[in-house]
Amino acid sequence: VQLQASGGGLVQAGGSLRLSCAASGRTFSGYNIAWFRQAPGKERVFVSCVRWTGSATNYADLVKGRFTISRDNAKNTVYLQMNSLEPEDTAVYYCAAGPVFLATTPKAYDYWGQGTQVTVSS
Repeated sequence: VQLQASGGGLVQAGGSLRLSCAASGRTFSGYNIAWFRQAPGKERVFVSCVRWTGSATNYADLVKGRFTISRDNAKNTVYLQMNSLEPEDTAVYYCAAGPVFLATTPKAYDYWGQGTQVTVSS
């Protein structure tokens, strides 16, 4: 599976962005997809994931109520709608594919996109 993340950019605090993760290659629908983020000098941390069926989702506490993950298997794409953005959300956002739903560690994911930069100004 090849993943390509897009949709990042510069936004003011309180604004919104929608990230996309487009997949190609092997069957996309069988994989759970997650978003992680990594701020400068910090570890890569879990943000959200969606089951391969799209029937269940999970969020890190820091983004609950502000971010929404969804997927469209017909388009081989997963989305991350980010609302009420805060400067602390500034990071490179990565999408990843793996076999285990609810996994929150990077090691659990087999395939990674290249990342997209999100910068939130105060």
